[in-house]
Amino acid sequence: MKRYRILLAVAGSALAASAAFASPVSGTDALREWNLIVLGDLKSSSEVEGRTFVGGDLTGTSSNYQIGAPSTSPNGQPGLTVVGNVTGGIKNLNNGSGAVVGGNVESGFNLNGPSQTVKVGGSIANTNVNQNVVQSGLAASDPGFASALAAQGSTIAGSMKELSATLNGLSANSQVDITGNRATFNATPNADGLAVFSISAADLNSIGEIAFNLNGADTAIVNVSGATVNLNDNFLGGTAGLGEHLIWNFADAQALDLTTSWGGSVLAPWASAHTSNYIQGSAVFGSLVQDGEMHLGTYAGNYNPPATPPGGSSGGTPVPEGPAWALFALGAGGLLLARRRSLRLIRG
Repeated sequence: MKRYRILLAVAGSALAASAAFASPVSGTDALREWNLIVLGDLKSSSEVEGRTFVGGDLTGTSSNYQIGAPSTSPNGQPGLTVVGNVTGGIKNLNNGSGAVVGGNVESGFNLNGPSQTVKVGGSIANTNVNQNVVQSGLAASDPGFASALAAQGSTIAGSMKELSATLNGLSANSQVDITGNRATFNATPNADGLAVFSISAADLNSIGEIAFNLNGADTAIVNVSGATVNLNDNFLGGTAGLGEHLIWNFADAQALDLTTSWGGSVLAPWASAHTSNYIQGSAVFGSLVQDGEMHLGTYAGNYNPPATPPGGSSGGTPVPEGPAWALFALGAGGLLLARRRSLRLIRG
């Protein structure tokens, strides 16, 4: 936890060094900011109503971004951010969303709606500029462009894993009643409006219907244990209104497959996921093959994880250090090296 927070501060400095990026976003603020966050690669043949962040490459057939009208980003985030390359079928950017891409845009963009600004580290093809602002080759002209974007991706990856571990460490205070084919979640929020449930992936997979009663909870968290998760249940009463206040936390999930429409935000930062139906809420995955839509209804609750006290712990499980931290260190180190070289040239 402590190491992550130090790296978050360094990432903020790296981002500030390049005017191409907004302030770093972490924790539950990231769920409020983006409709879809993929920490690795996203292969998509579908659409996202809100904003999208991709920490790796964006591939797949033609897909659509910001087709809805999300609330204005308080941090100035574009509709689509991709740390790596954009390939495959042409990607459609809608409603003036704009984009920032660290690598090349081989697929090209269709820029629909009001004027947009697109910033690309490498080259861009098959894009009709018209009234829009399209800048390419920025990694060559700005030494901090690529490393700052890599730092942003690593900040988000570490933050989402820490958030999942922290939520997983919360004690359940609400009951899940399983009767036959149905599970009824009855929230019993505490004085802060927080309700916490616990259920195994096996029990979740054994049912076919979900009834969810928020009972006035500002935020309800369902911690689901298990490495393999199948989301194939029907929501009695529909999915509307759940994503804003409900977070399904899959802290153990390595593989996640969604076949039915799903109500509630989904946090599965370690999972390789496949969706073939829509999610109404925020969604976070390690990697994703997307054949189902992402609908607005992003998290809007007031819950924020407790800050780590000096010399203490926030109470969550320590976050394992994955390959993302190596990428972060490499990116941040490259930025610092470039700045030192610039100072030497000035002094010389």
